Amino acid sequence: MLETLISFVFATATLAISPGPDNIFVLTQSIVNGRKYGLATVAGLMTGCIIHTTLVAFGISEIIKQNPNLFFIIKLFGAGYLLYLAYQVYKSDAKIAFSTENVQKKSTLQLFKTGFWMNVLNPKVTIFFLAFFPQFLFSDSLSNVFQFYVLGGLFILTSFLIFSSIAILAGKISEYLKQHKKVGTYLKWAQIVVFIGIAMLILL
Repeated sequence: MLETLISFVFATATLAISPGPDNIFVLTQSIVNGRKYGLATVAGLMTGCIIHTTLVAFGISEIIKQNPNLFFIIKLFGAGYLLYLAYQVYKSDAKIAFSTENVQKKSTLQLFKTGFWMNVLNPKVTIFFLAFFPQFLFSDSLSNVFQFYVLGGLFILTSFLIFSSIAILAGKISEYLKQHKKVGTYLKWAQIVVFIGIAMLILL
């Protein structure tokens, strides 16, 4: 149980650190507007994750209860999707590109709302949660809904800590990325290894 949760946190941390639309958006907002505005964006993104966790928790838990065979198919779909994501990352440019030009200044409330709706209205997040979370169910005795919420809580907490660090240290991070061009390559391959590793656990 503990090993499964530690593995989940490790995988989540790797994905949260790896460059993507969300953390790049947090970084640029923090550089342009200040750390308070970056943190407001982070709060919105993490609140959106609660919605996705709830959808997955009740939807998948019901499927497990009613039709174990269908759940097995969902797990296979999850493995396939994670391998697809690994391939997409492999094809992508390892260079971390972000621009602070033409970034609109908004209030903290506006950025909270932007972060929230960015997350909630992104169907890829729901699909990712659907593929990612079921592989880390950790108990035969606890209800599946409860386990999904534990995983959701760990995902939000881990991502919040990393995204908040990006917001607070935005200036230093941007300078570091400019000086160390290979960082993007390391993060790219770390992301690929995590996606393939989880997919292999499902398939094997």
